[in-house]
Amino acid sequence: MGAYILRRIISTVGVMAMVGMFIFLLLRLSPGDPAAIIAGDTATPEMIAGIREKLGVNDPLPVQFVHWALGILGGDFGVSIFTGRPVLQLISQRLEPTISLSILAMIFSVTVGVAFGILAASRVCGIVDRVLTAVAALGFSVPVFVIGYFFIYWFAFSMHWLPVQGYEPIDHGIGSWFVHLILPTLTLGLAYVALIARITRASMLEVLAEDYMRTAAAKGASAFSMLFSHALKNAGVPILTVIGISFAFLISGVVITETVFNIPGVGRLTVDAINNRDYPIIQGVLILCSGAYVLLNLVVDLAYTLIDPRIRY
Repeated sequence: MGAYILRRIISTVGVMAMVGMFIFLLLRLSPGDPAAIIAGDTATPEMIAGIREKLGVNDPLPVQFVHWALGILGGDFGVSIFTGRPVLQLISQRLEPTISLSILAMIFSVTVGVAFGILAASRVCGIVDRVLTAVAALGFSVPVFVIGYFFIYWFAFSMHWLPVQGYEPIDHGIGSWFVHLILPTLTLGLAYVALIARITRASMLEVLAEDYMRTAAAKGASAFSMLFSHALKNAGVPILTVIGISFAFLISGVVITETVFNIPGVGRLTVDAINNRDYPIIQGVLILCSGAYVLLNLVVDLAYTLIDPRIRY
């Protein structure tokens, strides 16, 4: 077990190093000169050259990468080009809305998705299975922003049940915080409910068709015991895998959802930074999101060993 964990950690470090190099080169080699953007249209070549020197973009790419990587390892993500404030400070100020939305969306999607998948598998080819499969296909096919605007129109404008947009910090009251996140959570989580439900259903059906499940039924095991004590545990590896994949999709979905619902999170910060070509902020956000995704994959890989001990060897 220790050797398996060590191998996974070493692999994770290597993946993060490759991701960091890719992010650095992607932004450095993309069209557009950040120095010219900062200087403005009326800037002279001397002014642009001075700004480039200040930003360090005149150095060779390997030197720039080493300086940037050492800064990241030391917690220095650079300074915003336009605001002059530390990137890590700007990101930390936007983390609460994004983390709140992400956690609620994952809890909603995993809970409802797994429940729907189990229910559909237990009623295979029945009316419940057909309805849940159709709903899952619809939820996975409709774009996030379409779902968001539909929810806004129906629940906010027509029914007047929930706020249209905005975010309330949790220290202003849990009730207000939760109410403002209901529509964004449903919008963001619905697609992943569909994905998790479909994979759960397929995995459960595969396990339920095994010989040992028929043996358990012949011995008089209850339907509840067969579904949750036997089938769900043995179908857990594919379900955990799709949950990890869903987190990667969720990161991109957060950007769209925060824009639709006017939530001042990391997604909105990223959109503004892209529009302004604020490279340090873009790099900082990409590194943190990639690190979170890689770390979650590591957690999922380690969780596999709790479900299937054979993976340890």
